[in-house]
Amino acid sequence: MSYFAIALVVLAIVLLFSVVKIVPQGREFTVERFGKYTRTLTPGISLLTPFVERIGRRMNMMEQVLDVPTQEVITKDNAVVKVDGIVFIQVMDAARAAYRVDDLPYAISQLCMTNLRTVVGSMELDEVLSQRDAINTRLLHVIDAATEPWGVKANRIEIKDLTPPADITNAMARQMKAERERRAVVTEADGEKQAAITRAEGAKQAAILEAEGRREAAFRDAEAREREAEAEAKATAMVSEAIARGDVNAINYFVAQKYVEAFAELARNPTAKTVIVPSEMSGLVGTIAGLGELVGLAKEQQQIRNESRPAPAAAPRTTPPTPPRPPRGGSVPRT
Repeated sequence: MSYFAIALVVLAIVLLFSVVKIVPQGREFTVERFGKYTRTLTPGISLLTPFVERIGRRMNMMEQVLDVPTQEVITKDNAVVKVDGIVFIQVMDAARAAYRVDDLPYAISQLCMTNLRTVVGSMELDEVLSQRDAINTRLLHVIDAATEPWGVKANRIEIKDLTPPADITNAMARQMKAERERRAVVTEADGEKQAAITRAEGAKQAAILEAEGRREAAFRDAEAREREAEAEAKATAMVSEAIARGDVNAINYFVAQKYVEAFAELARNPTAKTVIVPSEMSGLVGTIAGLGELVGLAKEQQQIRNESRPAPAAAPRTTPPTPPRPPRGGSVPRT
């Protein structure tokens, strides 16, 4: 009797474990009834029909990383490169992943290898080395489309390593060195060009400023000559008026001027080593003194004219203007 009770307890425990199933998070179990798929168990506790249903496949629903083995691939320009990679997949439908393909990781790995060989073989070596993103995109599109009937989603695929032959690597190193030397020469030439342009701009600005300075100086010289000519014209007019009145000093003015100019030319002559001052130099001094009196007389006459000129608002004077005073010194004859 005791043995029978123990057997019943053991049978009850076996039935309990075969009927009650607990599915962990991130997993899904398929249920088979007499070997045929019936349903999928999601995370949590579930009950099975004893002696009729059983767990078929335990599927991992989390994202998985599969390694793509290294292989040699011939590019479009007949260069042999070694390529390997990794692929990230996730099971979306546990039933299809369990019953539509056998050994899912191996199948996806072989699928990646064949498509990697196809994509890399259609490109030249330079494109393979410089366009890894384009290769990854093309592979992802192809792998995702191929694994969709299996209930698997290919999230990413990356080329992990890409190794060209040693001779090609050396050639690429020499090419890179030559390219960098070319860039250095171009950069140096650009620097010299900019420096030459800057120096030319500076010389241009200096020439412009120098030309403006010469123009301003010429303008100032012309203005000075104009002022000098106006002063000379006024002096000549004053002397002419004095000559018209019979002033002897006015005549002496022109004689003294020519005398001084001639003496200055004689002093500037480079062939003359000795300049003899004539004895009539005292007469020249007297003439210059007479000119000073003549200038003073002209100023006094101009002042008298200004005083005798009638104002615009006043009535005209009936008295005659005051006659000019005789010059001081007695060098001009009285009228």
